[in-house]
Parts: sequence; structure tokens; C-alpha cells
Amino acid sequence: MSKAFASQADLDDKKTTFEQLSPHCWAYTAEGDPNSGVIIGDKFIMVSDATATPAMARDLIQQIRTVSDKPIKYVLLTHYHAVRVLGASAYVAEGATEVIASRGTYELIVERGAQDMQSEMERFPRLFRGADSVPGLTWPTLVIGDGKPGRQGSLTVDLGGVKVEIWHPGQGHTRGDTIAWVEEEKVLFSGDLVEYEAGVYTGDAQLEEWPATLEALRALKAEAIVPGRGEAMKGRADVDKALDYTQRWVTTLFQAGKEAAAAGMDLKTAMAHTRKSMDPVFGHVFIYEHCLPFDVSRAYDEAKGIKNPRIWTAERDQEMWAALQS
Repeated sequence: MSKAFASQADLDDKKTTFEQLSPHCWAYTAEGDPNSGVIIGDKFIMVSDATATPAMARDLIQQIRTVSDKPIKYVLLTHYHAVRVLGASAYVAEGATEVIASRGTYELIVERGAQDMQSEMERFPRLFRGADSVPGLTWPTLVIGDGKPGRQGSLTVDLGGVKVEIWHPGQGHTRGDTIAWVEEEKVLFSGDLVEYEAGVYTGDAQLEEWPATLEALRALKAEAIVPGRGEAMKGRADVDKALDYTQRWVTTLFQAGKEAAAAGMDLKTAMAHTRKSMDPVFGHVFIYEHCLPFDVSRAYDEAKGIKNPRIWTAERDQEMWAALQS
């Protein structure tokens, strides 16, 4: 019998937490659901990752309004995935005038945003309740960098009393991953480049480059991090714990993919081979069974030389799932 597709059986609401990490930085987390970060200045507010729908965004806005009435002027897209970006329209009424993304993220929206939107809505029915309120794809108003990694293409935004540096540190979860860094308070908003005790989705990843990008983040010596999923981590040791967790997932997965490709395994056999190393370590975490088939598919492809991830469509999702999760 096939397992329920992706997260279609995950219909129970999660408890959300709005937690202050430093004088200006907050984490909005939800028991393994996608997180958002909030940076509150004396003049303006920035939200990092806009949530899946305007309805979900309004819950975050309500939390923000318990501590500040300043305009939410900036919305940062850490990457292009629908579950992170389609709530952006809700912030317009709160003062949003700038939606920020990297050059790589913009290009991915152009290349595959529409397919990803349909795909993710079918994967995550609970997160996309009220999807009829989504006006369409979220497009950045401000595109930063030239697609090359590093701080030379960074943007610094002054929110009043706190500055936020935004740049593409390297490829990993996607080829356009973008972070927000509040250096004065040592708080990092990583998007899905970093996860903790939750599935690490790698269906659109650059697995070979990801570990080096994680080391670039480690070099910042953050004292707090808002990962893409999982609890916010406080203190250098716990930040490193999240980085180590993500790196172990990525390297274990990709090693299994390379072994499968070298041995000439088919994809279903590669899935069984990957489970031998992944299940004992990660099998208990949130959305593990959702992520693993997509992850194995991507690791197998990249190991066989497909550097640009194949586009996931709703049809491809279902075909892959039937083949690997039966």
C-alpha cells in the first residue's frame, strides 16, 4: 500500500511560537512547519519568508502587531518555493513596498515558479488552506547580486536602529538561496539552507555545493539562527548543532546517491539503499517521509551529472511517489 502522498495526511494544526532572540530580532516557528523571521527597527520592519498564503501571513502580522505598529516595509524571499513566498501580498496593507530576492531566485521564479506553485499546493493541503486568496506568483521588486555567491553582491537595509545585510552566500537548498544577517546582534536568518530536527528538502538542491555554503554561514559565528524548519537556536553551540545536522543530512544523502549511481542501481533500488543510512539517523523527524523520495530523486540525478535540477510538476510528483513510496 502506498503512503499518503507528501503531506496530504498531515492535517493537524501546529502550535506557533513568536519568540524574541535579540533586541530587534524575532522567530516565528511552528513545530516543523516553515518558519519566518522578523526584524523590527525604529522605523521599519522586515519579514524573512512570507508564509504560504495571505491567510497564514495575517497570523504572523497579528503576532508582529503585539510588539510594534511600524510599517512592514520589506519582505525577503530566501528562495523561490511557493510555501515560502505566496503569502507576500498580505504585507502590502501593512506598508510593504519592497520584495527582495537574489538574482538566482528571480531566475528560478521565471523558470519554474508556476510549476512549483501547483506542485506545492498539492503536496501541502493544510498549509495552502485558503489558497484562493493567493493572487498569483510573488515577484521581487528588488533583485540583488549577479548570481555569484558572496557579500560583494550584498544589500544593507537600515530599519532604524538596526541594519540588515542580505546576500547570496552560495548554492545549497536552491541555486538562489539568500540570507539575512544582523551582525550587531549576531542573528542569522538562513531560510532552508539550515534546518534542525526536521526533514531537509533537497528536491531542487545543489548538493555538491551545499556543505561549503554551510561553512560560509558557520564562519559568521552567529549567536542565534532562525532555520527554515525547526526551533530557533540560541547560543553558538546550538547554532553549530543546526549547521551540523543539515550538513550530515546533505552529505549522507549525496553519498548514497553517488553509490547508487556508480553501482548502476535504478531509482527504486537507490531509494532502498539510501534508507539504510538515512532512516536510522533521521527517520523520526518531521516530514522525513515526505522529503526522502524527492531527495533521493535529486541526489541520484546530481550523481549522474544533472546539475540543473529537473522541474517538479504535479504530474512528476505523483509518478515519482508511486514509484518510490509504495
